[in-house]
Amino acid sequence: MHYYQFSIGDYRAATAHLTNEEDLAYRRLLDMYYDTEQKIPLDTQWVARRIRLEASIVKDVLNDMFVKHEDGWFHARCADVIQQYHAMAEKNRVNGRLGGRKKNPMGSDLQPIAKATNNQEPITKNQKKIKAVVTATPDGVSDDVWGSFLAIRKAKRAPVTTVALVGIEKEAQKAAMTLEQALAMCCTRGWQSFKASWAKDQVTASEARQNAMGELTRGLATPKPAPFWAKPKQTVEVSNVERKRLL
Repeated sequence: MHYYQFSIGDYRAATAHLTNEEDLAYRRLLDMYYDTEQKIPLDTQWVARRIRLEASIVKDVLNDMFVKHEDGWFHARCADVIQQYHAMAEKNRVNGRLGGRKKNPMGSDLQPIAKATNNQEPITKNQKKIKAVVTATPDGVSDDVWGSFLAIRKAKRAPVTTVALVGIEKEAQKAAMTLEQALAMCCTRGWQSFKASWAKDQVTASEARQNAMGELTRGLATPKPAPFWAKPKQTVEVSNVERKRLL
C-alpha cells in the first residue's frame, strides 16, 4: 500500500522522546513497512542502507518502537492498518463484481455500498477519528486469558487498541514474561494495563508466607526464635482468701 492515514497528535505523543535523527529513521521505517507490507528485516545494516541512515540509529529505533520476532521487526499498528486495508479492498472487489453501485428506479446513482478505504484522501479535523482496536486473539495467548482481559477492559471502558497492546508486550519483555503471562496477571489483579514494575511489587503477604513455608519444609531456612516480649504470659492461681486480702 502506498498511502496511510497519519495522525499528527498521536505521532507527536509517541515520538516526543526521539532525537531528530531517530524521528527521521522512524518515519522511513514506517514507510518501508507500509510499502512492502512486511515486517522490517532483521538485517539492520541492510535496512540502514535502504533508508540512508546510520545503523546504530536504526537499531535504537527498532528496539524502542518495534517488537522483534523471529522473522522480522513487528509493528502492531502497521500490521492492523494493512489488514484493514486488504479487508476493505476485498470487499470493494466483491461489490464491483456484483455491479458496484445500486441504482434507483429513475436511474440516478445512490451512495456507494462500500465504505472509503484507507487509500483515500486524509481525513479532516471535522471527521471522526478512527482508532485501531484489537479484537483477534494475539499469537501465543490463549482464548481464555484473552477473553478475560477483554472483559476487564470493557468493564473499565478501555478498548484494546494496537498501541496499548504493544505497550503491554514491551513491559512484559522488561519483566521477562510472555504476553500471556502479563495478561493473566492483569486478569488476576484486575488491571486494565501492565507495567514491569508492578509485577515485581505485587507479592502479597499470603504469597510471602507460602514462600517462607516452602523454604522451611525444604530445609532452606530455619525458624526464627520469638523475641523475649512475645513469650507466653504465666498465670498464677490465687485462693479466695488471698484474693480478698489483696482487694
